[in-house]
Amino acid sequence: MKLRWKLLLLAAVSLLLVAVYMLTNAGGNWDYILPRRGMKIVAMIVTGGTIAVSTVIFQTITNNRILTPSILGLDSLYMLLQTAAIFIVGSGSAMMMNRNLNFLVTVLAMVLFSGLLYKLLFKKEGSNIYFLLLLGLIFGTFFSSISTFLQVLIDPNEFQMVQDRMFASFNNIHTDIVWAGLAVIGLGVIVMRPYLKYLDVLSLGKDQAINLGVDYDRVVKRLFLIIAVFISVATALVGPITFLGLLVANVTYEVMKTYKHSYLFAASVFISIIALVGGQLLVERVFSFTTTLSVIINFVGGVYFLYLLLRERS
Repeated sequence: MKLRWKLLLLAAVSLLLVAVYMLTNAGGNWDYILPRRGMKIVAMIVTGGTIAVSTVIFQTITNNRILTPSILGLDSLYMLLQTAAIFIVGSGSAMMMNRNLNFLVTVLAMVLFSGLLYKLLFKKEGSNIYFLLLLGLIFGTFFSSISTFLQVLIDPNEFQMVQDRMFASFNNIHTDIVWAGLAVIGLGVIVMRPYLKYLDVLSLGKDQAINLGVDYDRVVKRLFLIIAVFISVATALVGPITFLGLLVANVTYEVMKTYKHSYLFAASVFISIIALVGGQLLVERVFSFTTTLSVIINFVGGVYFLYLLLRERS
């Protein structure tokens, strides 16, 4: 099947699931239900699309299909920021009650942390990219340990709010935050566009890319900053979904079977929409909100991750 037909099929499945989600059990209350569900769909598209595209770029740079941007420690930093804010200033503070302020502070902190990591990596020539991954893993473990320590000390009544932030949720999405996140993503896409042409070459590896005339350090640094912005916005918007990128990116590779990133990006966005909207349908219609979407995605993604490890070993 040609790549364009595959994309059309994925787009059709995505639209079908969106239509089913929007129209199921509406009960005639269109004025209330459609805007509410529509905002969830927009949040899913923004979150899923940014995570999918970021993971594809990240795996292209690292030449490894079992790594995701979460290894940089951004998810752990997000939980540390939320836990520390509740522990220090309380759940009734402006930081926690004002979603816009929380979103802004969280995104800025995560982007600044990523910038620090990249500055350490590109401070001198010849730095190995896996040094960045090692730093991210160390910082992620460090942040997670501090978060756990603070959660033990926190007031039990306020710990419930910390638990709410541990899992991604599309049930209480604020319109202002969604549009703010979409604006940031739009700017990121504009900045990223000139560097997309290098990705097909970067997939050959660092040495081959340099031999073909790519300014490797400059291009990779820009792409890493874009990844940081995308993941920061997605995480601050709905919370951490660890295995979504791994699941979507690898399914995209299996379906498309091409090196052309123009097709991979489009397909990954459609597959992320299918995963999120389909998962949300299960949460609402099958499990009756007894679980969260991130639990389903992480369970399926975790099983798929084990499958990838076993396949690589064999």
